[in-house]
This record gives sequence, structure tokens and C-alpha cells, in this order.
Amino acid sequence: MTADEQKKAAAIRALEYVKPGMKLGLGTGSTAEHFVRALGEKVAQGLDVVCVPTSERTGKLAASLGIALSNLDDTPHLDITVDGADELDRDLRLIKGGGGALLREKIVATASERMIVIADASKVVERLGDFPLPVEVIPFGAAVTARRIAEVAGQFDCTGKLSRRADEYGEPFFTDSENFIYDCTFGEIPDPDGLAAALNLIPGVVDNGLFIGIAALAIVGMPSGTDIIEKT
Repeated sequence: MTADEQKKAAAIRALEYVKPGMKLGLGTGSTAEHFVRALGEKVAQGLDVVCVPTSERTGKLAASLGIALSNLDDTPHLDITVDGADELDRDLRLIKGGGGALLREKIVATASERMIVIADASKVVERLGDFPLPVEVIPFGAAVTARRIAEVAGQFDCTGKLSRRADEYGEPFFTDSENFIYDCTFGEIPDPDGLAAALNLIPGVVDNGLFIGIAALAIVGMPSGTDIIEKT
């Protein structure tokens, strides 16, 4: 299967975990969109679920498919969140945020009993870091915050270029929460747990794309089917 076919296979298998009456978190990105579309087909056939989207884009797609939507204020406890990942390792540590929704994705995921990750085989790595780590920061003093990010990352043997993300027109990219994202090209991250905790102590950092201890299960599309990675 191609990478996109692997994503779709993982998304379809994730439907096995969805039961009538569940409250679901819907992720953001190309793999998550496969799940939303597949879920929409089930809803059209009579499946009763209520969903909280992690981005405006996902919300619009889900609404167009007739999926009932809510928010965390009205639906604070979710059964499962299904979302993609930019990278994941065998310990179910993730890098997310390539689509710019890491903050809402993490809030929704941690409001859920379980987070199920869906991905193609290329996303599974031995060590995190080939994919640039996104860090969401408030616009005020962003350049100062970025310098501090570099200093703290260096304490964890992570060095490399930090670049503020631009949109398709070359203008500063804003998240749905009106923040900037800095993409940190560190290469391999020796201590993801420590780095994640340290970055979030920096004033001006809203959150970072390391998802540690959040995912419970990953469904990985493979060239000839799907594989499951579970917490041991």
C-alpha cells in the first residue's frame, strides 16, 4: 500500500474502537481526516456519537459530514480521541503539531480516557527528532522566547535552527488560538521526557509538540495491513 493507503487503513481500523453513544475527540491532519470521513459514513448509517474537534478545519469537515459536534465546555469528558502523529516511537511518545494544532490536540487528548494514534509506517521511528519539533508561543516577546527555547534545548543536547512558521503566503502563521509556532530542527532528541517538561517552564511557551504519556495505543498502517503498538 502507498503511504496514503496505509493512513486510510489505520483510520478504518480505529473505527473498531468506536461504540454507539461515545464522545470522541477528532484530530487534525491528513490521517485524522481519513478517520473523520470514515466516521461520517458510519454516522450516515445511524451511528450516534458526539465529537469535539481539535481545529477549525476538522470541525468544518465533520460538520459537512453530518457529525454532531460539541466543545470541551459542554462535553468535558471524552471516551477516546483519534489523531495522527508526525512521529512516534515504540514507547508511544509522539511529535505532533505539523498541522499547527498541537495545543488543542493535547488539550482534547488529555480530556479523553484513551488517545488512539493512527499513522502510516513511515511515522514510526527509533528516536524522535527527525521531524522538526513545533513549539507554540505567544506573540508578545516571541523572539526572546525563541532564544530561551534554544538555550534550554541545548541543556538536553538539542541544537539546531529555530524558525517561526509562515503561512502559505509567507506571512506569520497563527494557530487557531492566535499564537506563533517555532519549528525546532534538533535532530534526534536524547531525552524527550525531560525536554518536554523543561520547554513548558519557559515563560511565553504555551506548549510543545512532544506528547509524553498521553497515547494509549497506535494503529500503524503497514505495506500489507495494520500493526498495533500498545503500552507495555
